[in-house]
Amino acid sequence: MDSASLHTSPPLRALATEAVHAGRDDLARQGLHAPPIDLSTTYPSYDSRAEAARVDAFTTTGAAPDGPPVYGRVGNPTVARFETALARLEGTGSAVAFASGMAALTAVLLVRAATGLRHVVAVRPLYGSSDHLLTAGLLGTEVTWTDPAGIADALRPDTGLVIVESPANPTLAELDLRAVAHSCGSVPLLADNTFATPVLQRPAEHGARLVLHSATKYLGGHGDVMGGVVACDEEFAGLLRQVRFMTGGVLHPLAGYLLLRGLATLPVRIRAASATAAELTRRLTADPRVARVHYPRLGGAMIAFEVHGDPHEVIAGVRLITPAVSLGSVDTLIQHPASISHRVMNEGDRRGAGVSDGLLRLSVGLEDVEDLWSDLDGALAPLQRGAGNRATSHNAPAPANESSTTTALRPSRTP
Repeated sequence: MDSASLHTSPPLRALATEAVHAGRDDLARQGLHAPPIDLSTTYPSYDSRAEAARVDAFTTTGAAPDGPPVYGRVGNPTVARFETALARLEGTGSAVAFASGMAALTAVLLVRAATGLRHVVAVRPLYGSSDHLLTAGLLGTEVTWTDPAGIADALRPDTGLVIVESPANPTLAELDLRAVAHSCGSVPLLADNTFATPVLQRPAEHGARLVLHSATKYLGGHGDVMGGVVACDEEFAGLLRQVRFMTGGVLHPLAGYLLLRGLATLPVRIRAASATAAELTRRLTADPRVARVHYPRLGGAMIAFEVHGDPHEVIAGVRLITPAVSLGSVDTLIQHPASISHRVMNEGDRRGAGVSDGLLRLSVGLEDVEDLWSDLDGALAPLQRGAGNRATSHNAPAPANESSTTTALRPSRTP
């Protein structure tokens, strides 16, 4: 797939249609049905003068070279198909894929730091490793943590980026992305859209310049591929490609193939898992062993809940559900964020972000809801049964006369 395909304006198609066909539009013309996997690390060229010109163009602008590929660290045709598809789903001009979500975030920070804009404004909670990367200052960045209302006041002349995650990991707190983008002014807003995916929201439509995904999660969807991607405009994409080339955080072609395949079923998986998650939320909310349930108004397949008693007993008690870090797979996963995904955070910062020691995070898969509930009910059995104060935390106002589950199931169209 050549670079021109990345910039072709697609016809207006429903999201489900785009998920199946984006990045594959040229296959029939080539007599192919399944996308090919190009595992080459290098490519032959007998015109070294032309190659010099292409290398010069790439190092100047970061634009994907026209014509045949050059080298695996510059770009790969299979990975380019995934990038094309994800950009179309998110409604952005381009996308750049990396070896992991953290590699993708690191590249964004390096792009901004290279121009002297090392200050970052961020809103907690974020994914624990994202929080740790910012706080540790490993890339020479300085971070100011604030709430959404304080973003505008936190901006400085050297602010290069505002980072938010909505729904947030692991509390599922939601933000008004349009209001946040307005507060950013001319500073680029990066929105981590890993939990929602473009099926539920497209942050670029609300003013985010950069949309980050840990593609390891829902985009892959089967717990067997690691990757990250930033959907953005072509100008920023060129800078990201240059950083990717220099740092080597490339996505393997086989991973690119698996991620492209995962996108085809993304809408079906998200909608099915969301319906199950909404029902489990209802049952957990009514359960006296559960102190509080967090489920976003946006809907989705993630639930967070706090229990009366020892959450570690719940982790140890599941049999069908997999007790493991990560999320977004076809099977249901449960983990204790304070012990794993957010353990790298300072304890005070972790609790201040709402990640309590009693919080459990449930990534709902595609199993039957009754089987999942039977497993959860058994895992909750050791906890004290009593009249605890129960509450469900919704983090944004629901649309009028519309439940969160209905919102999650609405079909959407690509721009």
